[in-house]
Amino acid sequence: MIFNIPFIAVAALIIIGLYAVIFRKNLIKTVIGITIIESGVNLFLITLGYREGGVPPIYTNLPEDVSIPRGMVLPVPQALTLTSIVIGVAVLALMLSLVIHIYRVYGTLDVRRIRRLRE
Repeated sequence: MIFNIPFIAVAALIIIGLYAVIFRKNLIKTVIGITIIESGVNLFLITLGYREGGVPPIYTNLPEDVSIPRGMVLPVPQALTLTSIVIGVAVLALMLSLVIHIYRVYGTLDVRRIRRLRE
């Protein structure tokens, strides 16, 4: 059961983020929800790459008791997660700059009022 906790945390983060994106009308809360979803996806990538008793791939000299095919952790999920974090920070900055621009133009962050002002 303890090995399923990361997957439960992934599901919880994605559900909380989807709730914030779908049901919240404030743009800042929507951006926070998207960031929470991104954190859930990053946790999922790290959880997929976990190996019990694995050695990080940065080591070049393995201990004698660790066999190479079973002892090394795959570096691909870690690299994908680092790339995802960098892309996520750039997307977050873009979303926040758009929210600031919308606030300057409309004077509100409520999606319902922005739609009403557009008509």
